[in-house]
Amino acid sequence: MKTPGLFAVAQPVIGMIHLGALPGTPASRQSLHEIEAQALHEAKIYREAGVHGLMMENMHDTPYLRGKVGPEIVAAIAVIARAVKVASRLPCGLQILAAANLEALAVAHAAGLDFIRAEGFAFAHVADEGIIQSSAADLLRYRRAIGAERVQVWVDVKKKHSSHAITADVGIGETAHAVEFMRGDAVIVTGTVTGDAPKLDDVRAVKQATRLPVYLGSGVTAANVGEFLREADGVIVGSEFKIGRHWSAAVDAKRVRRFMAAVAAGQR
Repeated sequence: MKTPGLFAVAQPVIGMIHLGALPGTPASRQSLHEIEAQALHEAKIYREAGVHGLMMENMHDTPYLRGKVGPEIVAAIAVIARAVKVASRLPCGLQILAAANLEALAVAHAAGLDFIRAEGFAFAHVADEGIIQSSAADLLRYRRAIGAERVQVWVDVKKKHSSHAITADVGIGETAHAVEFMRGDAVIVTGTVTGDAPKLDDVRAVKQATRLPVYLGSGVTAANVGEFLREADGVIVGSEFKIGRHWSAAVDAKRVRRFMAAVAAGQR
């Protein structure tokens, strides 16, 4: 299934740009100009390698605030996101950790992005930041209020780096069905941690439970992408594209080209 109106291909590969630690966060060492320059450099690598879309995330901003970020983060990401969108000429998405979904939507709308990645959309879970509550009702009303209906909301189900004991009696397929019922635009399935591949049974359960596009959000590699694209509608790739396969490293152009060659070979 193709995500309507966003991508030129039926099963897009979306490359992750992990922004440097932003102003005011404990690990912040770079100027905003330096962070933007690195993001633009990685966007250029992705575009030249034939990646179909980009997603930005503030993963270096540890420890994350729960459900909100300050105006300094919103402003910084908006500036960078707009620059990446204009330079890349690709569909672009955004996630602001942790669960700062309203802020992500506002940035995406202002910067001309195409989608956000939301956590805690349907059902609650426990992250290392604390309890993340469902945000669907507030988020979609906010989207309507600011006129941002063109910005899609892609939703993590049984999100990685989280405990789902409080919803242990609700399967991943039921969770995905709830996302559709609550008017999400796409579903994201992951493994349990960054770089960990999803279980094929989870992907299949989600596909059976929803008509929404299903993307894989962790652990997809050049070795397994062919198998996963037989099940899913697209992939979001971070660690596999990085030097040493570590999310915090810089994007490695050779690894990106190798991955895209594997995708092309699997589609023949």
